[in-house]
Amino acid sequence: MKARELHSTLTADGTLRLTIDEVDLGEPGPDEIILRVDATPVNPTDIFLMLSAADLARAKVVDGALEAPVPPGVTKVFAGRIGQALPVGSEGAGTVIAAGASSQALVGKRVGASGGMFATHRKLPAAAVRELPAGRTAEEGASWFVNPMTALSFVETMRAEKHTAIVHTAAASNLGQMLVKICAADRVPLVNIVRRPAQVEQLRALGAEHVLDSSSATFGQELVDAIAATGATLAFDAIGGGTIGAQILDAMERVASRSMKAFSHYGSSTLKQLYVYGSLDRSPMQLARTFGLTWSIGGYLVMNALRKLGPEVMGRMSARVMSELTTTFASHYSARISLDQLLDVETLRRCAAMVTGEKFLVVA
Repeated sequence: MKARELHSTLTADGTLRLTIDEVDLGEPGPDEIILRVDATPVNPTDIFLMLSAADLARAKVVDGALEAPVPPGVTKVFAGRIGQALPVGSEGAGTVIAAGASSQALVGKRVGASGGMFATHRKLPAAAVRELPAGRTAEEGASWFVNPMTALSFVETMRAEKHTAIVHTAAASNLGQMLVKICAADRVPLVNIVRRPAQVEQLRALGAEHVLDSSSATFGQELVDAIAATGATLAFDAIGGGTIGAQILDAMERVASRSMKAFSHYGSSTLKQLYVYGSLDRSPMQLARTFGLTWSIGGYLVMNALRKLGPEVMGRMSARVMSELTTTFASHYSARISLDQLLDVETLRRCAAMVTGEKFLVVA
């Protein structure tokens, strides 16, 4: 069985190469399936892996491959991937067209899968795919994992770590809209931070109660007020750079200090937790430490969170995603492109812009 796969390679001389290569999948083993990939979204995590900060303004197509230089220092940061042709595509859905002896029941089924999904076909362990509900299309199931499971994991992490409310940045994103719906259904107080007035109205139309525009002159006080109203001591930040993380921790500390019975120059004893899960702002993260000493900042990756939460919680989350695939966890796409268009410079620039409200779907 032949397949075409997108590969990203970083060379030692600082060139990023994207190629679509033909690979021989072979026949499926007893517990394996062959999946025809019908639809797969372009997520920010895919852009980061594909491009490694490559300069698309200087990209060009050479002998069928897209080549672009990376900034100085990138090869040192990503030294472990130099020379490796890495498959791309974090999730997707399609139809099982062949299976090994113990997996025949999946033939003809539409399933969701993850890993290397920018391809025409994938050979995968049968246990690694998730059957879509009857009647659901590949496009409806394409974004079944990354955003839904991340949004659900925020709430499950909140519960596991004994917090009671959440602050979320870049909240108008596809993931953010899912989180609004989850928190409304589960009665979890949520503070949504967006970056434009229009996004405030967008989330309020979904039923969000606390929506703050970080570009507003009164944002700082509004953030304190919203945290006071919700009791949020946990934040998930998709922005990463700049001052937003410190602003959130500072607002949490201001609220927590109101209940202190005696002054302490160490600040309140309330743990304020900030998790950074995105890099929309790639500038350095700035911390003006005005929030005492009882705080923690950590990186957040959904796969690590799922391992920590355990298989029972993960199974419950996955079942919820499938049952609410076209409601809570519906994704909307601004453009549909082909696999070959990922080697088109202009198309790739549009994908890499990661504009809120623009999401691309690779279709067969």
